[in-house]
Amino acid sequence: MSLSVGTPGVSTVSPAAERLLESEPLMAHLGTCVEGRPHVAPVWYRYDPDDEIVEIVTTGRKLANVRENPRVSLSIQQDEAGHARWMVSLLGTATVVDDADETDAARRRINEKYDAAHDAYDDNTLVRIDVGSATYRTYDDDLE
Repeated sequence: MSLSVGTPGVSTVSPAAERLLESEPLMAHLGTCVEGRPHVAPVWYRYDPDDEIVEIVTTGRKLANVRENPRVSLSIQQDEAGHARWMVSLLGTATVVDDADETDAARRRINEKYDAAHDAYDDNTLVRIDVGSATYRTYDDDLE
């Protein structure tokens, strides 16, 4: 099944896509682009269904790119032995949150999801991604 959502006034992320996003601690691939040069890198993430935002904490090229161009994409996929079971693709607008307390709280939430120490990656900065559109697809009938 494949579904794209993004109508104003309607939930951007469908309940089925929410379940997939929250099902297990998978890597997301964050796509950014500055001056026509795309950049994709793996990140840990946390999806907040109430606000339809994705939180990541990051540094380096990803953070620099988001500061320059807030339009981003996220791709999350679950597979078994190289065979995709499902995928979710999110497009949105990123905001860098230069607040130590908010970054610490988000880092704790994300690190807990991935079973990492609460203070791991303490040099990273919080980025919140407001989801503008979401597409998902399942490749396994058991997931429908």
